Amino acid sequence: MSQKLDSRSLALFLAVADALSFRQAAEALHLSQPPLSRAIRELEARLGMPLFDRHARGVHLTQAGHRLLPYARGVADLLRQAKAAFQVAAVPATLRLGLTSAAEPAWFRGLADRVQALQPGVRVEVASDTSPRLVRQLRAGRLDAAIVAMPTDVRGLEVQELDRLPMVVAIPSTHPLARRRLLRLADLADGPVFWFERARQPAFYDHCEQVFARHRFAPHRLREPADHHVLLAEVAAGRGVALLAGSFAGLRRTGVAYRRLAEGDALALGLGLAVLPGPGCSALQGLLIQARDTAAQR
Repeated sequence: MSQKLDSRSLALFLAVADALSFRQAAEALHLSQPPLSRAIRELEARLGMPLFDRHARGVHLTQAGHRLLPYARGVADLLRQAKAAFQVAAVPATLRLGLTSAAEPAWFRGLADRVQALQPGVRVEVASDTSPRLVRQLRAGRLDAAIVAMPTDVRGLEVQELDRLPMVVAIPSTHPLARRRLLRLADLADGPVFWFERARQPAFYDHCEQVFARHRFAPHRLREPADHHVLLAEVAAGRGVALLAGSFAGLRRTGVAYRRLAEGDALALGLGLAVLPGPGCSALQGLLIQARDTAAQR
């Protein structure tokens, strides 16, 4: 009999565990569903226990599946790191990296230093700009990789989602609504709201407009300053409230309180790692993902 576990079986198991759907996992793996289902059943037979409870609305992990999951993730991470380690030549000696100005997640801080620690021969140059501009620079060959806000028009690029940031409310700490822990768009409809111009992030702007329309949210809008420190100063002065990616809650400012937004997930800002397609793109992605993951481990 073949060994009970192998990397391919674990990769198939992980795809189903993440999607909790054989159909969606098969689509992500570019497989048809029957071979995937058969491979999982063979793995379960080799282990002698079911990994998934199957029902009409999808699947759930069994107790055995939950026990196997961290090991499968660990193997996938090790394989990705090994692949990146043997593709160092594909990473440029000077890595030109763009970071979106639309968000400031904690793992952005020190990212260049962590990349250089992982690949001592690589020098990292970081540029911050709006996502559409970063995409244009990437397509023109002036950047090697860019972490951009999603949704953004990234046609022709290889993109991997790295993070998802629900939107929160930045509100004057003296505002009556600041007493609440959770706010809704309807609570903000009667006052001025700082909001960014469409040219800065067209695809994300249009997405938000659709959410606003569903909730009939049409407040008086104030032009949002490009510099978020200036924006928070305006909020602290009581001139309006702001809707921001949750990562900005780390920017402490006297007079500003951050509150969760009920519609925050619907308005969430994604962060995607974009690179040009080519032989070295997977090595570059692997290096940057490893640098991100290193921050989470500290």
